Amino acid sequence: MIDGVIEFVRFIVDNLLTLIIWIVIAYAIMSWLIGFQVINLRNPTVSRIARTLEAIVNPLLSPFRRILPSMAGLDFSPVILMIVVIGVQRYLVPPFFAWLHMLVGAPVAV
Repeated sequence: MIDGVIEFVRFIVDNLLTLIIWIVIAYAIMSWLIGFQVINLRNPTVSRIARTLEAIVNPLLSPFRRILPSMAGLDFSPVILMIVVIGVQRYLVPPFFAWLHMLVGAPVAV
């Protein structure tokens, strides 16, 4: 029973981290399309999507933007955020949930 709950929580955490990666990718593509004037913020739908993506991504990017300098107008903070999220997903989440399985005495799922 508890094994199923732990695996469900792991599923949720893993998918939330994957969702963050996809949102950052969408944000980067949207910013490029706006920057190269392929799409226009005067379009209400585009503006709404851009504001929503910014509201989600900017709090995640702000710590990296404080550390990284802007190089020739390029913002590398989305790349760094994606590297950190993928690293957490691959190298921190599995050991944490293996530890949880061990803590409750459930067999470790691979």
